[in-house]
Amino acid sequence: MRAADSLSRRIIAVFVLFGVVLSLLCAGLAALAIEGIEVHLVDNRLADVAQWAVPRHAAGLEVDLPAGLRFHQGDAIPPALRHLPTGVSSVDVDGTGLQVLSGSAERGPYVVVDYESDYEKVELVVYSMFGALFLGFLLLAASLGGFVGRRIVAPIQQLADAVGQGSASLPLTGRKDELGILARALDAHTSELRAFLDRERFFTGDVSHELRTPLTVIMGAAEVMLHDPAMAASRAPAERIYRAAREATECVNVLLLLARAPELARLAPVSVGDIARRETERLQPMVADKPVVLRCAGDAAIEVRAPAELCISAIGNLVRNACQYTERGAVTVWLEPGKVVVDDTGPGLPAAVRATLDAGEPGEPGERGAPSSGSAGTGLGLSLVRRICEYLGATLEYEQRSGGGSRFTITFATQDAGPARLGQS
Repeated sequence: MRAADSLSRRIIAVFVLFGVVLSLLCAGLAALAIEGIEVHLVDNRLADVAQWAVPRHAAGLEVDLPAGLRFHQGDAIPPALRHLPTGVSSVDVDGTGLQVLSGSAERGPYVVVDYESDYEKVELVVYSMFGALFLGFLLLAASLGGFVGRRIVAPIQQLADAVGQGSASLPLTGRKDELGILARALDAHTSELRAFLDRERFFTGDVSHELRTPLTVIMGAAEVMLHDPAMAASRAPAERIYRAAREATECVNVLLLLARAPELARLAPVSVGDIARRETERLQPMVADKPVVLRCAGDAAIEVRAPAELCISAIGNLVRNACQYTERGAVTVWLEPGKVVVDDTGPGLPAAVRATLDAGEPGEPGERGAPSSGSAGTGLGLSLVRRICEYLGATLEYEQRSGGGSRFTITFATQDAGPARLGQS
C-alpha cells in the first residue's frame, strides 16, 4: 500500500487541516480584538486629550499634559507631523514610533502626540504569542491525529493480517463497536467460504478415489479384449472403451490434483513446449480422416513450476476440442514466449458461449456445442482448462479469428510461490 493511501495519514491530515482552520479563525478573532483594543486604548485616549486641550489652548490657558503626551497647534506643530490625514496615524520619527491624532479647530490644525506608547510593542508580543500558539496547535493536532489514526488503523491491520494468514478465528469479534461488527461479518463469511471449499475438495477427492478402481478394472478388461485373438471382432469397441477409460482416468487424476492446495514453488520446472509437441503427436489420429493439418509451431522455451499432468490436460483439452470441431483447414499449436496458443479454422464458438467466456464463467458441465456450431467445447474440457489455469496462476483468453475459427491463449505467469487458498491442507 502506498503511503499516500494510508488511512492513518488521512486521519492525521484531517486533524492538521482542522487545526489550521481553527487557528486561522482564532487568529482572525484575535486580530479584530487587538484592533478594537487599540481604538479604545490609543485612539479614544488621544481624542479625550484633544477634547480637553483644544478649548484651553484657545482660551490662552496652559495645556499641562501627563508625561509622554504633547499638544501642538498651528505653527508649533513639528514639520514631520504636519500634513497628516485627519484621525489617528502611526508615524516613525527618527526611529521612534509615535501615535498622532490630527485634527482642526478654530485656531488652526492641531496634533496630539503620544511619545511613550508601548502599544506597538505589546501588539508585536501578542502576535508572536499567537504565532507560537499556532505552531504548537498544529503539532498537537498532528500528534493527536497520529494517536487516533494508530488506534483506528492498528486493529484494522490486525484483522487484515489474520484474514490474509487464513487464521481459524479472527480477532476483535468480541468488540461491540463497528470494528467488532466488521470482524464478525468477516469471520462468518470466511467460515462459509472455508466450509464450501472444504466440501468441494472432499467431494472431488472422494469421488475421484471411488472412480479410480472401476476405471482401472475397465482398462484392464479392455486390454484383455485387445490382446485376445478370439475377440478380434470386438477390437474396435475395445479400443474405444480403453481410450475412454484412459481419458476418464486422466480427468480423475487432474481433479485429484486440483482438490489439493497448490504448492507450486516446491515442484520442479516442466517444459510446456515438450508437452505441447507430444500432445500434438498423440492427437494426430483425430484428424487422420479429415482434410485438417495438426501441427506445432514455434521454438520458444516455456518452463513452469507445475504438475505435468495439469499442463498435459490443459493443452490436450484445447487441442482435442479444436481437432474435434475443425472439419477442414488446420489446427496449430503456437509456442510463444510465456504463451501457448491453440487456434483452428473451424466455425468458432457460438455467441452464447463467447458471452460466457467473456464473463469469466465456464459453461455448465456437459454443455457442448454441436460440431457445426463451434470449434471448442464449453463443457467439462474447457471448464477444466480454466480451473487448471486458475490453479497455476495462468490466464486463459479466447479470441475469434477474423477468417473464422477460434484462438485460445494460455499465458503462464512467473511462479515463485503458489497462490494461497482458504482451507489449505
